[in-house]
Amino acid sequence: MSAPRIASKICGLSTPQAVTAALDGQAAYLGFIFFPASPRNIAPEAAGALTGPVRGQAQVVAVSVDPSDALIDQIMTHLRPDLIQLHGAEPPARVAAIGQRTGARTIKVIPVSEPGDLADVGAYESAADHLMFEGRPPKDATLPGGVGARFDWTLLSGRRFSRPWFLAGGLDPWNVTEAISLSGAPAVDVSSGVERGPGLKDPALITAFLDAVRRA
Repeated sequence: MSAPRIASKICGLSTPQAVTAALDGQAAYLGFIFFPASPRNIAPEAAGALTGPVRGQAQVVAVSVDPSDALIDQIMTHLRPDLIQLHGAEPPARVAAIGQRTGARTIKVIPVSEPGDLADVGAYESAADHLMFEGRPPKDATLPGGVGARFDWTLLSGRRFSRPWFLAGGLDPWNVTEAISLSGAPAVDVSSGVERGPGLKDPALITAFLDAVRRA
């Protein structure tokens, strides 16, 4: 089976069954979340145990929100991720510093709800290795992501960035083809869109999502 044209990241993994479904569907990136408030939170040691069979098949991504150096060091010790995804209010200098501290590539998440939210992308292009554009959560949301918030995907259509980028937020097996078409995204990220409940990944939905991306 040839590699999909569009790369996929399955995020918030916590079980061997979900990891297997992601690998079988040729996900390029597997994400593990280190943020206690998230229903997808996992201990670094547990994530490390899940990634044993993954090495060489997919890139391992550690996802956190404004992480301390102590947490970063713990993640590096137990997981040794290929990439660190930063989902908080990290300024460009902090993103760059984490990359330098760990030697891992970085992904900076940029929440989007209107065109003006893209105004400061340039500062992160020089600090991060990858960008991720995600729907901005509602003001009353208790989490910075993983809440299924989407935005006008056409805001990204025709735009060129100096870093590889992902589209995220509100994606699922039924709309990801449209999202790719409207945004021109070279890579997509899904978490809640392949769950049967908060934090409960459904292997069948993971398979359906990856099949839809392959057809896009």
